[in-house]
Amino acid sequence: MSLLSKLKCITFDVTGTLIAYKGELGDYYCMAAKAAGKPCPDYKRMHEGFKTAYSDMAKKYPCFGFAAKIPNIEWWRTCVKDSFIRAGYEYDEETFENIFKRIYASFGSSAPYSVFPDAQPFMRWLRQKGVTVGIVSNAEYRYKDVILPALGLNKGSEWDFGVFSGVVGIEKPDKKIYEIALDMAGNVTPEETLHIGDSFRKDYLPAREVGMHAALLDRFKTLEAQKWSEAGAPVFPDLVSVQEWLTKEETVKVAGSNVN
Repeated sequence: MSLLSKLKCITFDVTGTLIAYKGELGDYYCMAAKAAGKPCPDYKRMHEGFKTAYSDMAKKYPCFGFAAKIPNIEWWRTCVKDSFIRAGYEYDEETFENIFKRIYASFGSSAPYSVFPDAQPFMRWLRQKGVTVGIVSNAEYRYKDVILPALGLNKGSEWDFGVFSGVVGIEKPDKKIYEIALDMAGNVTPEETLHIGDSFRKDYLPAREVGMHAALLDRFKTLEAQKWSEAGAPVFPDLVSVQEWLTKEETVKVAGSNVN
């Protein structure tokens, strides 16, 4: 019996699992600054400034300001402004607003992202097999409404439901986001569900904690992947390999087996 025959639902992480960032953060900040008549910011300083600003905002106002009822655009306006300041760039209000609008529009479109070529075929194949497909992501509402559809990953053809942290107010690694996913899947047990992601801490551990099966993708050959495997996580290079694993006709020990 294959593992697939035991499953009713498979959920996916998004970034690093289904899609990837295209280019560097600095590319988009540079284009926005130049369009406003300002020099291109230093890429390294901009990247470090953003990392710190984003981390601080996420701690202070998690889930893109959900609990504090901060509008998504305002959350990002504060984050982007702080990113520039930390990188050593301060602009007058009008200039910053012109820059920010371009950055916000860019990251609310498909422009900075690319879809892994195995994502759409795999998700469609699962749905054709009668498996309910879900998304579980630490992302804001634009991923659900704009970005994923613009990338060809549509609700109704590639996925059936989505749980996005900016929409539900809970983010990974909180196991509650996986419990919400199980509720949204409808009439499935954790034992009939598999979650696929790229983070041991945010994807594998909390999914296992609620009783789901879990597998990890190592698309970029990370150093941590060997440790994931040694800790019992099934680790695969891509979704083609996951499909082979799911359809293998034998008794499979799931989510604790060392598949690499």
